Amino acid sequence: MSQAGMYDAVVVGGGPAGATAATDLARRGRSVLMLDRAGRIKPCGGAIPPQLIREFEIPDSLLVAKVTGARMVAPSARCVDMPIEGGFVGMVDRDVFDEWLRRRAVQAGAERRDGTFLGSTRDSDGSVTVEYREAGERGDAAVRSVRARALVGADGARSAVARQSVPGADEVPYVAAYHEIVRSPRDGAGDFDARRCDVFYQGDLSPDFYAWIFPHGETTSIGVGSAQKGFSLRGAVQRLRASTGLDQVETVRREGAPIPMHPLRRWDDGRNVVLSGDAAGVVAPASGEGIYYAMTGGRLAAGAADEFLGTGDARALAQARKRFMKAHGRVFWVLGIMQRFWYSSDPRRERFVSLCRDPDIQHLTWQAYMNKKLVRARPLAHLRIAAKDVAHLLGLARV
Repeated sequence: MSQAGMYDAVVVGGGPAGATAATDLARRGRSVLMLDRAGRIKPCGGAIPPQLIREFEIPDSLLVAKVTGARMVAPSARCVDMPIEGGFVGMVDRDVFDEWLRRRAVQAGAERRDGTFLGSTRDSDGSVTVEYREAGERGDAAVRSVRARALVGADGARSAVARQSVPGADEVPYVAAYHEIVRSPRDGAGDFDARRCDVFYQGDLSPDFYAWIFPHGETTSIGVGSAQKGFSLRGAVQRLRASTGLDQVETVRREGAPIPMHPLRRWDDGRNVVLSGDAAGVVAPASGEGIYYAMTGGRLAAGAADEFLGTGDARALAQARKRFMKAHGRVFWVLGIMQRFWYSSDPRRERFVSLCRDPDIQHLTWQAYMNKKLVRARPLAHLRIAAKDVAHLLGLARV
């Protein structure tokens, strides 16, 4: 800690966003307290692209599986396979992966405490006092407080830091996600493939999103998401397990949580608070991918906070969102349109899966996903894809 018992930054949340922000700030020589609520595991497919592995220096030992393709399943049960040419998608177990990230933050110099964020108040000198309750304790006597010059909110969807500090934080649309972690069947048993992710675009499993079966080596994630109130996520997972023969395998644990589907319009309070990860709403529409964007957001939040700490200019905090949207905003916009249109009915889902048979679409989709950039180098392929999209939109193409 710095003079007068004050940290440069308190990071609330120890998931991929918070742990990355804490690591980067500590590496820049800042005094950092990472406050994390111990024991929580977010429901997540656990897929990480090669760009994340390279950019954030993730060791191969954390990968529990390497997926080499995906299978898209239409409402009619017709399947379209999308192989990855010359590459793979890494799969991680979030409990192990997140803990490794937290330990890396500590190794970088961050202090770690297990506790629940209760609130913060702005002090007369411009700093912030953060109150939290230590893990395993109850009552007023268990409330602790620390002071910091900056506060990074990385405490997930429906973030308490965001709701208290940033206008509009309670207006973000959410998809409710639920999954069951099961013991993986033997590779090749039934239709199970330990190197393939299965994605189900079927209205009875999700009226507005999708369901999935993602292999994780010894375990497998079977889940579903939906924003429709009253829709039974557990019931959908039960149906999916029954239809794929996975209702007979052991269930290890069950998890559920909201997933934001749109970045907040502001990620800072204009004074000393900046958001990252799910707290900032950075989960990709249509795909629901969040780990890469969470870690990227954490890095950008750390950079903005470091600049603020160095200059005292609170305008630096707004750079986190500005830089993120410059790099990824167009992708989010395109995926948002895809989700709103193609996921809205089973006939459209049928056409969407049919589009996925196209080699150009498969190639450009994997290149964009794995490298986190829109592919611009093949104008003729884009033209062909645009023509096919229009044909499907107008109902002129065969399904």
